[in-house]
Amino acid sequence: MHTTTLLIPTADGRADAFAAFPDHDERHPGVLMYADGFGIRPVLRELARELAGHGYYVLVPNLFYRHGPAPVIELPDHIGEEDRPAVFARLMPLIEAHTTERVLRDAEAYLRFLTTRPEVSPGPVAVTGYCIGGLLAMRTAAAHPGQVAAVAGFHGPVGADEPDGTHRLLSGLTARVHLGHAETDMTPEALGRLNMALDTAGVDYTSEIYPGTVHGFTMADTDAFDPAALQLHWDRLIPLLDRTLTG
Repeated sequence: MHTTTLLIPTADGRADAFAAFPDHDERHPGVLMYADGFGIRPVLRELARELAGHGYYVLVPNLFYRHGPAPVIELPDHIGEEDRPAVFARLMPLIEAHTTERVLRDAEAYLRFLTTRPEVSPGPVAVTGYCIGGLLAMRTAAAHPGQVAAVAGFHGPVGADEPDGTHRLLSGLTARVHLGHAETDMTPEALGRLNMALDTAGVDYTSEIYPGTVHGFTMADTDAFDPAALQLHWDRLIPLLDRTLTG
């Protein structure tokens, strides 16, 4: 497994990033992976390595590069419930400063960089994300319908009542979609409204609540971690990518 750190040129500077890809000397389909709000850290690097082991080049940019290289804020090794108030007090200004305009500018730079890497095969790419990164993944896919063929979001704030407007988020979306929701984030009624919006938009999708989960279930360095749900996430994500990018 190859891993490396990179700098991605953007309209507002250079974003530091982590990349992982297989050892064998071939080109691989590209995947842009958006971190959760806690950013790049060991658990995100491990997720990227795991995905790369299935034959993908995985690029994980530092979403908050405008405020410094990752880790932008100091994090405990394990983010427990007692740590969240202090951590979020420092994170929320960064998240609030990451406007839709910045998200879309950065997405264009990230995709341009990803698709020009010598290790990445030509053709469409996929985008995946966790927590706020799930919403960024959807926005990226909607803004680049000819380039993003698959998108997945896990315990992300994606719903029929999405603040920027569900119609805007789904309009023109051509990628295959998987959304894995935490039980504490999405009621069955809200899931029904979201899935109806996806149906109306003509999206090829799966969207489901992962049973018994709380927000952040994929993250092994938090109290929300659920090993069974993490495995379910892989069981959904890998076939989606294989079917779309290598099938």
